[in-house]
Amino acid sequence: MAVTTADTRLEERWRDILTVHAHTMCEIDRALHPHGLGASDFEVLDILAAESSEQGDQCRVQNLVGRVHLSQSALSRLIGRLEKDGLVERSVCVEDRRGVWVALTPKGRALHAEVLPVQRAVLRRMLSGREGRPD
Repeated sequence: MAVTTADTRLEERWRDILTVHAHTMCEIDRALHPHGLGASDFEVLDILAAESSEQGDQCRVQNLVGRVHLSQSALSRLIGRLEKDGLVERSVCVEDRRGVWVALTPKGRALHAEVLPVQRAVLRRMLSGREGRPD
């Protein structure tokens, strides 16, 4: 019986995490919608902004795949939309022609700076002191 109780608590904890994640993503989507972004769009811009400051001006798309919770094809489509909107630019990796670099444009960097406080405010509101508990 102890295993069942431990398993039940583990399962409840997992569901709590999923609930908090889903609610937080929805709130981020709502907050960023007026800026023309969704939560996943922001995640890519945010990672690129962090990578750019650490690694130079660009990041390999392959480095984004493990950090953004999207399939490689969904990530490619998202980057395509961001590129169409003038927020990022892609280029082929000279060292490895199969690789693709992606970098924030000045417009993308400016939009990221504008919406960063909005996204962080949602995170503070949704996650502060909650320890993964749903509403």
